[in-house]
Amino acid sequence: MTRLVIDSREPDPAALRNAADVLRRGGLVAYPTDTLYGLAVDPRSNRAVEKLFAVKGRDPSAAIPLIAADLEQARRAGTFQPADEQLAAALWPGPLTIVVAASRLLSTLLTGDRGTVGVRVPLHAVARRLAAAFGDCITSTSANLSGRAPAITADGVAVALGDRIDLLLDGGPSPGGPPSTVVELVDGRPTLHRAGAIAWDRVLESLK
Repeated sequence: MTRLVIDSREPDPAALRNAADVLRRGGLVAYPTDTLYGLAVDPRSNRAVEKLFAVKGRDPSAAIPLIAADLEQARRAGTFQPADEQLAAALWPGPLTIVVAASRLLSTLLTGDRGTVGVRVPLHAVARRLAAAFGDCITSTSANLSGRAPAITADGVAVALGDRIDLLLDGGPSPGGPPSTVVELVDGRPTLHRAGAIAWDRVLESLK
């Protein structure tokens, strides 16, 4: 595993290009977000997604969420309804994951059996700019073995996963705390899939 220390506010573009090249080669990159450290692979590659499941020991039927650099990039992951766009405008960047009908360009291994994918734009420069450098959304499942406590520091990632990953972007500690709130618009009505960092009342208020 290669470890690169990177500024969490003004990440080095060369380091991000290095990480993006690792992703294009089918590798795994650990990186900080506004909640926890995440694991990135190319979400369009079956081989890369299979590797991600194997490294985490995660149930293959579990869906994997994505991170985008911005709303425009997020739209490539799936179909956004007007209410989805409204939520994104109000609460992104931030810890809100919006579940949408998945693009056919994504690996079907990501979407479980529902044909949907969760995507968000995080409030963390490293995460957003890594997606921008890659040129598409990246996966954002927590950087830990399935069932274990999520890592909020680069040291925690190194202990948990070590040489199972290819590159670790050390941007200092992530804030920790609750994960992102996960929301889906079902028949036009907001549905809470997971309570998290953004209160449900705030989500509902954003839709008024």
